[in-house]
Amino acid sequence: MRSALNVIAGTLVTFAGIALSGCSSSPPPAPRADSTAPVIAPGRPGEQARTLGPGEAATAVPSPTANAADVIYVQDMIVHHRQALDMALLAPSRAQSAKVKGMADRIKAAQGPEIQYMTGWLREQGQKEPGHHAAHDGMAGMATPEQLDALKAAKGTAFDRMFLQLMINHHLGAIKMCEQVLSSGSHMRIEELASEVSVEQTAEIRRMQQIERELPPA
Repeated sequence: MRSALNVIAGTLVTFAGIALSGCSSSPPPAPRADSTAPVIAPGRPGEQARTLGPGEAATAVPSPTANAADVIYVQDMIVHHRQALDMALLAPSRAQSAKVKGMADRIKAAQGPEIQYMTGWLREQGQKEPGHHAAHDGMAGMATPEQLDALKAAKGTAFDRMFLQLMINHHLGAIKMCEQVLSSGSHMRIEELASEVSVEQTAEIRRMQQIERELPPA
């Protein structure tokens, strides 16, 4: 009997030791982010990504607050896009090339929703939407009234060539406007928009240049 009691007592001591050991052991430290880890910042159109240090990364993130450069860009780009739509609307009845007509459709499909997006953003910011006859003197890439009149009067291959030349220049102007706001704006949504417009219109310029080379001689 005494031997059996000794076995039971020894077993209880062993279990108690295990329990105490489990209670006293500290849990492993929770993983945490390394504050010295580098941050990869995507490059703007045509630029490579950059590696930022912690201090630089803190100031590289776009702000949700708009500045004057953001507002001016959006107001001007609405006017800019409206002219592109006016030009694109001429293509179905005047263009000879099916590819020119297709490009005009693509421009309408992209820039129409972008106008709506920018108009909504201005309202959110309490800013005024530009009027449909807003002045655009000196705005990059805009066609003059005389050039628009000539485009409206043209038909067939003459229209195709003029449309492509004016629209390529128009897109180049938009890209320049995007570059300006990317360097001086502050609002994250406008930075995203400007980057998208720049990439989109750069691709369209290449496509229009290819279509222009395929047109029959003047």
